[in-house]
Amino acid sequence: MCNICKPPNQQEATKSCMDCKASYCNECFKLHHPWGTPKAQHEYVGPTTNFRPKVLMCPEHEMEKVNMYCEVCKRPVCHLCKLGGSHANHKVTSMSSAYKILKEKLAKSIHYLISKEDQVRTQITELELLISQTEENGQLAERQANEHFERLFETLQERRSEMLRSIEQSRNRRMEQLRSQVEEYQGMLENSGLVGYAQEVLKETDQSCFVQTAKQLHVRIQKATDSLRTFHPAADTCFDEFVLDTSREETLLKEMCFGGDPPLIDLSQSKVYNEASICWRLADDHLPTDHHVLEYRRLVGPSQATDRVYGSNTIVNDLEPDSLYSFRVRSCRNSMFSPYSPEVAFHTPPAPVFGFLLSDKCGFSTERLVLNKRRDAVESVAGAAFLLAAERVQTGSYISLDYIIGDTGISQGRHYWAFKVEPHSYMVKVGVASDTKILEWFHNPRDTSSPRYDHDSGHDSGSEDACYEVSQPFILLTLGMGKLFIPKASSSTANPPASDPGNRVLPMPQRLGICLDYDSSRVFFYDADTMRCIYERQVDCSGTMFPAFGLMGSGKVQLEDFITAKRLTF
Repeated sequence: MCNICKPPNQQEATKSCMDCKASYCNECFKLHHPWGTPKAQHEYVGPTTNFRPKVLMCPEHEMEKVNMYCEVCKRPVCHLCKLGGSHANHKVTSMSSAYKILKEKLAKSIHYLISKEDQVRTQITELELLISQTEENGQLAERQANEHFERLFETLQERRSEMLRSIEQSRNRRMEQLRSQVEEYQGMLENSGLVGYAQEVLKETDQSCFVQTAKQLHVRIQKATDSLRTFHPAADTCFDEFVLDTSREETLLKEMCFGGDPPLIDLSQSKVYNEASICWRLADDHLPTDHHVLEYRRLVGPSQATDRVYGSNTIVNDLEPDSLYSFRVRSCRNSMFSPYSPEVAFHTPPAPVFGFLLSDKCGFSTERLVLNKRRDAVESVAGAAFLLAAERVQTGSYISLDYIIGDTGISQGRHYWAFKVEPHSYMVKVGVASDTKILEWFHNPRDTSSPRYDHDSGHDSGSEDACYEVSQPFILLTLGMGKLFIPKASSSTANPPASDPGNRVLPMPQRLGICLDYDSSRVFFYDADTMRCIYERQVDCSGTMFPAFGLMGSGKVQLEDFITAKRLTF
């Protein structure tokens, strides 16, 4: 129909203008394309609705026609795109070359599909067969499931009928016994039963008859009297022996699983603090799952379950400190649950997690310590300055540690943090230090470059070492070369180790935790994986205390993610 004529006088279209992208009847076409005007030069065809452009224009440069083909972006471009646009550094080819290549590829692809028509038909037949088999196997699975559940229902019905029958028999027997007892007691009432008969016997005047009758009657009266004095119901009204505890069976039914192999909790990726980050993995050949459910419980409390989890990890909040929790997970697919994974246990830290990053403003040696951008890891690098210092080492001299601290201090409460020391580290000291001690470390470093520590300066380095180790405003534990070294016993050591040096050397834990109880002035060192306390000691908390790390030689310290999570900005 003509796009110009208005209903109800709309005429049939006789021409379509490819430039105006509209269809016209004869009269409207003459009216809108007058002779001698530019519109008279427009290209027109028979009536159509397919108004594709005669020439493609560049979407980035609307006035330019596309005349090249970008092989990187796989799209037509204009010469301005190539000269200084977004395709300046891309490889382009002429439109004719691209036309020829793409046309050949398309022709080959079409020819290939046509030549494989028999194969396509065969595969369609196979797919139709698979559809039929899927339907049949699904119906078979339904029948088998119904049979299994019917057998369960029949078994339950049999047990139910048997138990109800036993209850009914017991109830009838007890009611009969109680009714007999009621009749017996009713006989003790006046003018009825035993009492009435005894009253009639008392009226007997013949002595011989009275004696003969009263002798047996007195025995019966005596029994009734004794029964009255020691009243006991003839039957128990309680049916406790018929009360069932079906909790175990209910649990088994609820945990009846049809969802394949269970997921497994990944111990290497899971971490537990005030919150638990639990990760799990599925078998390589496991089918895709709809969601997972994580169940956890404190070992002295009831179980709790998370909402549906649509990934392979989740966070559990509000865990109690210094408690043992167990976790297990199962997956769900098509409303059918897998069995639960084996339970794994984690011990929460003894105090809330203390969040901090490593300070980049504490004045550490940037020549020997490298702090990453996230400020959650520091590495000791043996550079030129370290080599020059080592060249001065003589008897009685030593090279200093390079210290770095946390960017947040502690002035009250109990706090816990954890980190990892790389096994290849030569020597790393970890612990806590007061603000005054930190100033001393950074402003008066022990270094072989100082003449005060030359081997012939007369300075007794050994005596200072002893003082250095027992100073109260800080506690540092030494790790290195895959070992952990417990400090020598002193009056401030809560659990002094044996004097034998071999007993003071332990394997380095994969992760180390530190708990500072500021109010009690004590610091505790833990194996962060098992939460076993390795060492504890009194510390002077008169000032603000900071997490402290000292490194010498090659070494690296990495803070745990939970310690830095609330401080990092992603």
